[in-house]
Amino acid sequence: MIIKDFLSKHIDFKIYPVTIAAIVTALLIIPCVLYLPAKYGYENGILENIQMIFLFLGCFWAIKAPKDKKFFYFAALVLGILIIREVNCGRTLFFAIPGQENAFYSWKEIKYGWLAHPIYGLYIAWVGIYFIINKLYIRLWEIFSRTQLPLWNILLMLTGMVLGMYAEKALHNDVFEEITELLFYVSLTGIIYIYTKYRSDYEA
Repeated sequence: MIIKDFLSKHIDFKIYPVTIAAIVTALLIIPCVLYLPAKYGYENGILENIQMIFLFLGCFWAIKAPKDKKFFYFAALVLGILIIREVNCGRTLFFAIPGQENAFYSWKEIKYGWLAHPIYGLYIAWVGIYFIINKLYIRLWEIFSRTQLPLWNILLMLTGMVLGMYAEKALHNDVFEEITELLFYVSLTGIIYIYTKYRSDYEA
């Protein structure tokens, strides 16, 4: 009875449209790894571009959240960290090596390139400071304790994160890495959408 009460109070078993998007992405992992050419997993390739679409969608939904503005602005800032990471602080957008496929100059080969990582680090630090000075850790706990957690999106997000880390560290398979990262991003932005559109049972 205690477990049943906990599940009914804190776990949301519903499948939302954004959940279906994550499920479809998960189902596409094996076909993509088996049949997609390697170039689909390259920097600025199709899979990475789709990732960026979902990350920017997540930013849009977070910024447009009808309540808890500071908290969802923080969520948008975190997505900004992921966006910058995906383009390697802009290196993979602007510093491709001519005539070479999926090859880019290193920061030490780029004028003032040494500034990229410190500036990125300062941005991450600023996001952390924003979280602390606005006491968003309190709001985070309040949201999680007063609402049901979207189970399927969370499980799919964790699955994408674990598989993506495994692909990066052990397999060195670009398509596998990018499609599992896509699963992580689709699931994460889906959680943001669910909380901005459906989670109205807590105080703003």
